[in-house]
Amino acid sequence: MTSAETTHWVLTIVCADRPGIVHAISGAIVDARGNITESQQFSSDDTGTFFMRLQVESAASKTEFAAALAPVVERYDMTWTLDVVGRPLRTLVLVSRAAHCLNDLLFRERAGQLPVQLPLVLSNHPDLGELARFYDIPFEMHPIGSPAQKLAFEDRVREAVAEFDIELVVLARYMQILSPELCDELAGRIINIHHSFLPGFKGANPYRQAHARGVKLIGATAHFVTSDLDEGPIIEQNVVRVDHSRTIEELQSIGQDEESRTLTQAVKWFAENRVLRDGARTIIFK
Repeated sequence: MTSAETTHWVLTIVCADRPGIVHAISGAIVDARGNITESQQFSSDDTGTFFMRLQVESAASKTEFAAALAPVVERYDMTWTLDVVGRPLRTLVLVSRAAHCLNDLLFRERAGQLPVQLPLVLSNHPDLGELARFYDIPFEMHPIGSPAQKLAFEDRVREAVAEFDIELVVLARYMQILSPELCDELAGRIINIHHSFLPGFKGANPYRQAHARGVKLIGATAHFVTSDLDEGPIIEQNVVRVDHSRTIEELQSIGQDEESRTLTQAVKWFAENRVLRDGARTIIFK
């Protein structure tokens, strides 16, 4: 088969761990005229769950591939996905005033480094409209100054998700708490980013608090959004060491760099079908 005749597929499966899964999946892939180009698996002792991610070259259509997998999926009661490797993921971005995370996402998408398609940026402030327009991404601002406006904003998120068939929502320093109802509706499809100071500082001016306490580590955490604020399953974390010589402004700049690269990495892994849920934690096939 020539490359023009084949499709590069990514297959993920999750099921209860038991003997014979890998053998069965391999046989189904052979039946689908597939050649495995990448394979990763993990068995969770904590939950008794088996996770697997494969990349497969095959001349089979998606329907044919799914038909070959069907008996194995039924036998092992698998949750599974089958997609084309590198297909851009339809992604909605929510922002407020901070530009660093949005700028990194937009730049890397344009540079071909991030497999996402961004049909819209929604914000509760007008500040980042010019940045979005620079990258030719539609931008909408809907103020949130009252409970009614907050509900209206979330309704617009729902409309956009349906209108653009959104697969992922990214909170790129969107400084509003989503309602439990919206969190539940989009469970497993919303990623947030926040700073991770050791020790933690909350509230206004966290970098000023960090500077006053002589913080030695600055980091960032990207995680799934749940109704429990900042407690969703963690996808990626990064940390950098700092010392007493850093000013508040330098700490903030370092922190923003960590937030940008951590969020972008989490989005990239999610878009590449490398993030699988295992209860309150994630399995990342890098």
